[in-house]
Amino acid sequence: MTDLRSTERFSDRVEDYVRYRPDYPRALVDWLHGLGVHADWSVADIGAGTGISSKLFLDAGHRVTGVEPNAAMREAAERWLAADSRFHAVNGSAEATGLPDGSIDLVIAGQAFHWFDTEKVRAEFTRVLSPRGLVAVFWNSRRLVGTPFLEGYERLLHEYGVDYVGVAERYTDDDSMARWFGRGYRGMASFPHGQKLDEEALRGRLMSSSYAPKPGHPNHEPMLRALHELFEATQDGGTIDFDYDTRVFAGRPEHA
Repeated sequence: MTDLRSTERFSDRVEDYVRYRPDYPRALVDWLHGLGVHADWSVADIGAGTGISSKLFLDAGHRVTGVEPNAAMREAAERWLAADSRFHAVNGSAEATGLPDGSIDLVIAGQAFHWFDTEKVRAEFTRVLSPRGLVAVFWNSRRLVGTPFLEGYERLLHEYGVDYVGVAERYTDDDSMARWFGRGYRGMASFPHGQKLDEEALRGRLMSSSYAPKPGHPNHEPMLRALHELFEATQDGGTIDFDYDTRVFAGRPEHA
């Protein structure tokens, strides 16, 4: 099952998460629509967090149920998306969503997928899918090389992050995702994405990460000093480019 620590590790980072985490490109939804997904398809956002991926699909015309076990994050999503009657949030885990059988046309799992028990969620996602339904798994993959900022930021995380390497290694590669979907795999796509951040936003983006040491930890102040030095050395006009590749995998999970 999902490690309970993973469901709570963002509880004290919700404000930074809401303000500084990246969204996803609309091209992701357009690609799924090209696979036959329509705006009238119901969506379940599993591990919805503060509602970032839910907002993307609401903006594309979908009805969205956000499934999120962390109360603080779920409440943040409800506050942010309260004006849209097509959104509602439920307390549930990826492995036990509480959703009815066959009730969902499109199951999505964004940045949270690497925390799930992938065997159990395959069965759960399949259970809640309608006959026409698909699953889309996606995340923003931060670029590690290519600019002095990106390479310096990666060094900073290795030096000061609490469990950075362990978290980074949880992300799944292309072949593993294809095997997870099995015979029902429909393919993957990748889209460039990014944020332009000033120093305050860069600090908030770092502190939204579960592996960034909080105040009181011996690595916290040295990390922020190193971040300031990196920003000063690499900023252009008062901002830096925080670059990602948004990777999406889609299909209907089916054993070979």
